[in-house]
Parts: sequence; C-alpha cells; structure tokens
Amino acid sequence: MALKDTRWRIVEAAMELFWLKGYGSTSISDILGRSQVNSGSLYHFFPGKQDVLIAVLDAYREGLHPMLLAPAWEGVDDPVERIFALLGRYRALIVETDCEYGCPIGSLALELHEPDLAVRELLAANFSGWVDAVRSCLEETADRFSAGTDLQALAEFVLTVMEGGVMQARTYRDVAWFDRSIAQLRVHFDQLLKIREGA
Repeated sequence: MALKDTRWRIVEAAMELFWLKGYGSTSISDILGRSQVNSGSLYHFFPGKQDVLIAVLDAYREGLHPMLLAPAWEGVDDPVERIFALLGRYRALIVETDCEYGCPIGSLALELHEPDLAVRELLAANFSGWVDAVRSCLEETADRFSAGTDLQALAEFVLTVMEGGVMQARTYRDVAWFDRSIAQLRVHFDQLLKIREGA
C-alpha cells in the first residue's frame, strides 16, 4: 500500500469517527480499527491524536471547494441563489441522516473548548474559508444590495444561521428548525435587495 494511501485512510477514518463519536470519545484504537492500518503506520505519520486532528482539519479546509461548494453550486448561476443552494446542501444532509447530521467543523469547535493554538487556527481557517466563499458570491452581486451593506458581516451571519439551524435540527430531530432559520435569512436578504431596488 502506498504511503499516501495509508495516510489518507487514517485521515478519512478519523474524519468519520470524529463526526460520529466526537474527538474526545475517539481513541487511537478506534482509528486503527476503522482505517485497517497498524499502529506503526499511524505513528509514522502522526505522533499523537492531536496530529491526526490537525490533518483532519486540513483535509476539510482543502476539500471545501471540491467536496462542498462545487456540488452545491453546479448549474446555479445567480450568486445569491448559490448561497441558498449551499444551505440547501446542508438541508439535504440533515434529511439524508434523519436529522443526525452535525457540521463537522462546528461540532469540533463546540467540543474543543480550549483547543491548542494550531487547532484553533485551523478551526478558524475552515470557518473563514466558508465565509469567504459566501462573501465572494455577495461581492459578485454587491450592486443589488442596499448601500452600506457590510458584506463581510452578512457572510458571517449566513454562517451563524447555518450552524444554528443545523444544531437545532439535530437537537430536535426535525428539519423544520433548519427550514425556519433559512426562511428568515431569505426574508433578510429580500429586504436588503428590496431597499436597493427602491433607492
């Protein structure tokens, strides 16, 4: 087995386990069992579990566009609708998992109350990458929003709504909580766009 393949199997197994069980409840033994590699192979790449976590966060950051954005945005030309198509992707994941889905980055950020600097920076980088993608959509259509709209703050607000909606849908085991959050976000967008049209 190629070293690159072995490393990826470890990272992929850890991604699944951290999402299913949480970081704290996942042991090295769990990762070895899921990845079907031996301890020597794991420790060749990762001195400890936190090093595996860092690799997982790197993988999520690098996979943002190919794994999440590209599929969500395929065939969607309008920049504003791309934002809602991205949110629709989360809705599909919630429904597909019977409301057990939790955003992997959001879940880790909540679990790791005082993460080491390297971990915290990678959590932030993942959130920032997501926000930057949404802001790029907003910037493409900035002339449609009311004058003075803070596009960075609006992109951050979209992330906040998504994370909160996912968390509540998972807690209540009901996608309606997510749907109501997104519906209110749509009202907010429509109002900003309406103000511009009336200017």
